[in-house]
Amino acid sequence: MSRINIDLNPVTHITVDAIGKPGERVFYLQGRNAEQVITLLVEKFQVQTLALAIENLMSELQEKIPGMTDASPNYKEEQMLLEPPLDPLFRVGELSLAYDTQQDRMILIAKEVPIDASENTEEEASEIRFWCTRSQLWAMGRWGIELASRGRPVWPSTGEPILPPGEFSPKNNGHKTTP
Repeated sequence: MSRINIDLNPVTHITVDAIGKPGERVFYLQGRNAEQVITLLVEKFQVQTLALAIENLMSELQEKIPGMTDASPNYKEEQMLLEPPLDPLFRVGELSLAYDTQQDRMILIAKEVPIDASENTEEEASEIRFWCTRSQLWAMGRWGIELASRGRPVWPSTGEPILPPGEFSPKNNGHKTTP
């Protein structure tokens, strides 16, 4: 597969979303502008980690750049949905954030997970850069937090998912529960 290297600059919309029922959901990251829609596969933990990183970066920017115009984390759920068709370019292995002070843009960088680590070096991995306003990315992060919280209930002591009756769970001392 050939390397993909795209700068979606600027995005008109960026979101994360999931399809499927809790425990079986598939998570996506999607950005679009007037010319194209880019959809990538991500993991739930990546959405959660990204959301926390966005929150931290927003706080840091507000502290380090006095007088910066306000950004808003507000979103409407119906506007955060994925745009079909869903044809992901690749599965994301690494997400990172950057800030361009000249353009006042946040950059979300998504790198492909290598299919074969022995053949696919970092230089050959595909990369998409989503150039967003601070409000766009902050809203996506807040939506990501909400989205991740809609999963299966978890054990308060360990944070592990509570499995339905009849499925193996270490919290059941190795015994299956009957409905």
